[in-house]
Amino acid sequence: MSIPTFILRRAGSLVLVLLVTSFVVFGLMYLAPGSPLSFVLGPRGGTPEQIAQVTAQYHLDDPFFLRYIAWVGDVLRGDLGNSIVYRQSVSDLIEGRAGTTLALISMATVIIAIVGIGFGLLASLRGGWIDQVVTTVATLGLATPTFVIGVALISMFAVGLGWFPTNGSGSGGFNTLVHLTLPAIALSVASAAYLARITRASVLEEKEREHVQTAVARGLRSPIIIRRHVLRNSLIPITTVMGLTIATLVAGAVVIENVFALDGLGSLLVRAILQRDFAIVQAVILVLVVAFVVINAIVDFLYTLIDPRISLGSRQ
Repeated sequence: MSIPTFILRRAGSLVLVLLVTSFVVFGLMYLAPGSPLSFVLGPRGGTPEQIAQVTAQYHLDDPFFLRYIAWVGDVLRGDLGNSIVYRQSVSDLIEGRAGTTLALISMATVIIAIVGIGFGLLASLRGGWIDQVVTTVATLGLATPTFVIGVALISMFAVGLGWFPTNGSGSGGFNTLVHLTLPAIALSVASAAYLARITRASVLEEKEREHVQTAVARGLRSPIIIRRHVLRNSLIPITTVMGLTIATLVAGAVVIENVFALDGLGSLLVRAILQRDFAIVQAVILVLVVAFVVINAIVDFLYTLIDPRISLGSRQ
């Protein structure tokens, strides 16, 4: 499959996924109890004139399909709508918070790649007690909930030792890096543990394959066998897990941003759901879905770079 065909096919699937996702989320928000009016007008409810004005402004009395079609039309014109709580453009709200979430996920991805692949290789190549220690630590990392790790890191390194701030995303540059260190570690623990186990299993499986045993019988040096015959073939499952891991980090950031009081897309989404702010919920979820599909497309493209025998878009 050529690259233009691959991009067109992915774009088509992205549009389909976006339509289905937006319809489901829009329907769930529509059926949820409560009214956005209570957040706009406050606990006293406002005067009848105020209620009528807000209802007309945000089309709250329109039928479900009419509101959904109107929203899709606005999105196609590049208008994500206005928040009924913040009284701001949703695009501006997302733009102001996307940087924090992107920086958090980027830091977590680097940690996952270094720690997960590094410890997986160490366990599979060295074996013995090192393998036992890595396997045990990875199991603990997988079994511990992310928010528990976040609270433990705050108690130990922020409150106890005072090495890191307890909350906030910093003022930019190195200050932001320091603020996001603990959240990135908390976000990456479970994924790094899973990647370490996948890396270990993949390398051990490749070491038992016939072509590797033949290379050993030919007397090739161990570093050459590992680099040429073991690691290269192990990269396919490792890349798959890395791609899925990065995609799930987008959802995992919702929890971590609330634990560390970060002003990112995750915390914005949670507040919007609680306040029934339809426009923000729809827009943030669309951003998350686009990120998920794009990351998976990049992973598919990387397959062809790792192993030229795999054609672009192949299901095998």
